[in-house]
Amino acid sequence: MNPAEIAIDVIARISGATPQSITPDMELVADLDMDSAKALELMVELEDRFGVEIGDDDAARMNTVRDILDTVATLTS
Repeated sequence: MNPAEIAIDVIARISGATPQSITPDMELVADLDMDSAKALELMVELEDRFGVEIGDDDAARMNTVRDILDTVATLTS
């Protein structure tokens, strides 16, 4: 799996959506029903899976799936 597929898999597991239904333009809160607890779980899981640290500023800017994919790509390159 590439980093984007891994990130989508993590998002799907935490949100309860299927990986196939997740698109880059989906908003974490409005479309995937992520509350603050799920968002924190998502950040921790992404950090663990990729061996990176997501700073508070980066986390605050993650509003869509695309934001997460872009951040993961930057942190893992």
